[in-house]
Amino acid sequence: MRFYNTFSGKVEEFKPLKEGEVRMYTCGPTVYDYAHIGNFRSYVFEDIVRRTFKYLGYKVTQVMNITDVDDKTIKKSAELGISLKEYTEKYTQAFFEDIDTLRIERAEVYPKATEHINEMVELIKKLLDKGYAYVKEDAIYYDISKFKNYGALSKIDVKNLKKGVRIQVDEYDKDNVQDFALWKFKREGEPFWKTEIGEGRPGWHIECSAMSMKYLGETFDIHMGGVDNIFPHHENEIAQSEGATGKKFVNYWIHIHHLIVNGEKMSKSKGNFYTLRDLLRIGYKPEAIRFLLLSTHYRKTLNFTMDALKQATKNVERVYNFYYDLKTTVFKEKEENIEVKKITDESLSKFKEALEDDFNVSVAVSSLFEFIKQINKLQNSGGIGRADVNKILEGLNNFNKVFDILPKKLDTDIEEEYYNLIKEREKARKEKNYKRADEIRDLLKEKGIILEDTPSGVRWKKSY
Repeated sequence: MRFYNTFSGKVEEFKPLKEGEVRMYTCGPTVYDYAHIGNFRSYVFEDIVRRTFKYLGYKVTQVMNITDVDDKTIKKSAELGISLKEYTEKYTQAFFEDIDTLRIERAEVYPKATEHINEMVELIKKLLDKGYAYVKEDAIYYDISKFKNYGALSKIDVKNLKKGVRIQVDEYDKDNVQDFALWKFKREGEPFWKTEIGEGRPGWHIECSAMSMKYLGETFDIHMGGVDNIFPHHENEIAQSEGATGKKFVNYWIHIHHLIVNGEKMSKSKGNFYTLRDLLRIGYKPEAIRFLLLSTHYRKTLNFTMDALKQATKNVERVYNFYYDLKTTVFKEKEENIEVKKITDESLSKFKEALEDDFNVSVAVSSLFEFIKQINKLQNSGGIGRADVNKILEGLNNFNKVFDILPKKLDTDIEEEYYNLIKEREKARKEKNYKRADEIRDLLKEKGIILEDTPSGVRWKKSY
């Protein structure tokens, strides 16, 4: 298993801290609004990483934070005149509904920031004791000049920074490298907690350090998030965590590139801003949205367009139809075809190799469609019998363990009397009793069952 480590700037072989186990932290939502498709680009890729490790036999422990206290959540709840908890609960629930819709597997732990204030306070106390933090009238700050490796992740040169400049803002300091707030003292109209370090609330960066180390340990395998989090958020996480523990915080950093819409940055003012719910209202299926979001390599910009979404819909329908045909064709009895095993094994080998090579989803997707193409070719020539179907379905299910785009429920159940009529028709055709065969075809059509004769056997589907 090899993938790109942002910290080293190289593709590296993955060596877990504990053999056969992966512990990873993935940046979760700030629950001030519905998540948009740019957010879901990251969440879907993180799901692919999780599923890939499970597919390869690893035990996965994933932690994804819920940021339910920050500048945005405080501002929005105040505007509505409701409590922070009441406001954020609505969007927390919406987030879980959305990830379930997109078939993103649930992480093992979803810690909320507001439920881990004690852990944050303890971390800040350590930083104060070790001289990495200092107290001012408005907040407790982290002194980045005390951490010699500051800038190692983002490759930012901090030598010429103006000493003593402090930044209180959290989510909006993307281009600042000065000292940042760990704890903001009580301010009028804001929620606050009474603690040993004073009344106030946490800064944004300290939240992830405290929660990740609580559930994954002081050093863990993988930390993931969008490229916009490299600096300052992840840089600050490293400084806080390693300053407090004296240990390496994370071994591998994975960052997902931006999603743009029609070649432009997503913006409400441009009318190209979409939530998952917007796309569902238009009529697109969750599986197609998921497929589009996963189909571009994570280190490349994903250009989201409606044409691309329509193509993703066609690609998912192709997989669906392949699956449906396998389930609804009454295959002829014949010996197993060794070509089926060969095609399946070779396709899955390419699939596995692609995933192990920096999560190369483009090649992994190609291996799926090449598998479908070759099996269809074999089926159209009559080369597949009843004994081969389970092997093909097993192969398809292996692809689906990572992609998860097959229908959860397939309407392939027909009443036993209809199935018996299909078998009777096959017998009549063998006996060249074509009159009876046609009668059964017409009878089934009246009942809403359409038959299609193929070289491999008769295929049926329900009419609507």
